[in-house]
Amino acid sequence: MLAAFDNALDHLGMFPYYSNYINLSKLEYELLARYVPGGIAPARVAFIGSGPLPFSSYVLAARHLPDAMSDKYDLCGAANDRASKLFRADKDVGARMSFHTADVADLTGELAAYDVVFLAALVGMAAEDKAKVIAHLGAHMADGAALVVRSAHGMRGFLYPIVDPEDIGRGGFEVLAVCRVNSSSIHNVQQFFS
Repeated sequence: MLAAFDNALDHLGMFPYYSNYINLSKLEYELLARYVPGGIAPARVAFIGSGPLPFSSYVLAARHLPDAMSDKYDLCGAANDRASKLFRADKDVGARMSFHTADVADLTGELAAYDVVFLAALVGMAAEDKAKVIAHLGAHMADGAALVVRSAHGMRGFLYPIVDPEDIGRGGFEVLAVCRVNSSSIHNVQQFFS
């Protein structure tokens, strides 16, 4: 639907979950500001599993992280191409976004360059796969970098994988906060780890 417009960014409000993503991005930023030692002013941010409409990363970049460079990683080259074309229209935010087609399991040294890594809910659909991804991130992210993991709770576990906080600990992270969003948000648990 958005792709039909000359400048789709002018019509993001038509996206069915627009307000949910606005609120979720604000919550993620507030959690980072509250729990990251020394406040939040990341220079480099990564989004693993960004997909064809990396809406959260766009909102964070446009509203909350105006100076951060942001790299998006997804397995699907077509999704990256679509997202890149969409956000190229925003000269400021688009200039700070890069899109990479890669499997998180193949990322090693580049992970150490990020101050914050966001892990999408749909990366690692089975619990064991999600635990492996988290352990891989723990082995390769920089000391002191923050990991933000989207998960699910309750019935939404049928749609999105539920992350066990113990898997976060086994991955080398300390659980700083688990925030359950009790609204119509499509992701009703936001877990924040560092």
